Amino acid sequence: MIQIKNVKKTFNKTEVLKGVNIDIEKGEIFGIIGQSGAGKSTLLRCINGLESYDEGAIVVDDVTVDIKNKKVLRNLQKRMGMIFQGFNLLERLDVYQNVALPMKFWGIPTNTPEAKEKILNLIKLVGLEEKVHSKPKELSGGQKQRVAIARALALDPDFLLCDEATSALDPEITKGILALLQKINREMGITIIIVTHQMEVVKQICQKVAFLSGGKVLAIGKPEQLFVWPKEQEMREFLREESDKLPSTGVNLKLFFFGEGNQRPIVTEMARELQTNFNICWAKLEDFREDVYGSLVLNMDEKDLEKACAFLDSKNVTWEVIK
Repeated sequence: MIQIKNVKKTFNKTEVLKGVNIDIEKGEIFGIIGQSGAGKSTLLRCINGLESYDEGAIVVDDVTVDIKNKKVLRNLQKRMGMIFQGFNLLERLDVYQNVALPMKFWGIPTNTPEAKEKILNLIKLVGLEEKVHSKPKELSGGQKQRVAIARALALDPDFLLCDEATSALDPEITKGILALLQKINREMGITIIIVTHQMEVVKQICQKVAFLSGGKVLAIGKPEQLFVWPKEQEMREFLREESDKLPSTGVNLKLFFFGEGNQRPIVTEMARELQTNFNICWAKLEDFREDVYGSLVLNMDEKDLEKACAFLDSKNVTWEVIK
């Protein structure tokens, strides 16, 4: 649905985006992650035409995003709802008026029975039917973000673009916002693109993720595969992998467990079959949507490495030796 083809952008003689290539499918919840300054927000602003880009192309349903073509850009932007970290609500307007604002901006009457019903239904969708006439100063941070989400849906968009939409919220409120976004994606079929540095956000709802560093895409894939088995050193550092705390003697062997592999007593079976002992010196489990994935590191004598690897291969367990 969205194709980002070799996009490059320079800002004040600094390359912010360096040949970015990403494909986003219709109905997907897609995450874009990376350190501050990686180019995440700039890329999102290029997608919806708030920023220009120097080279390459961004194509939405066979239509190229081009800020020079105002008519085409305007039609594309109407299909894209934006949600920001700072909510961007007008303090003088109540919840109802803030949600109705995009319709007024686009010249759509808001005083018809159909329009009123639509606005009230959006407010109900985000769980704020009791706050219809409340001003932003009377709302919590989570409630303000729910208003922003309802407002972003006012024009029946095909996409929701979320720029650090949960960064200002505490973990419990964040869970509620993410559940709401999942509901919108599931029930309304809206494609959602989330820019974030919060790993919990990506793990909870994203079906696919791109990892940016220094304006380049280092990896694209399912979050459970990228996070449980990060292959790039920059991504390991970003995820704060703890391999630097492993024993310096013997050999450290890292095992990865995906899906049903979590349920098997692999380490116990291996110790019994090989008649040897291993030290479990590091492990973690991660929740990804409706499943749990994990990895652990075994420390063993070097003489046991070959037969341990052969055993793991026979059980279809993914592994790597940590140098």
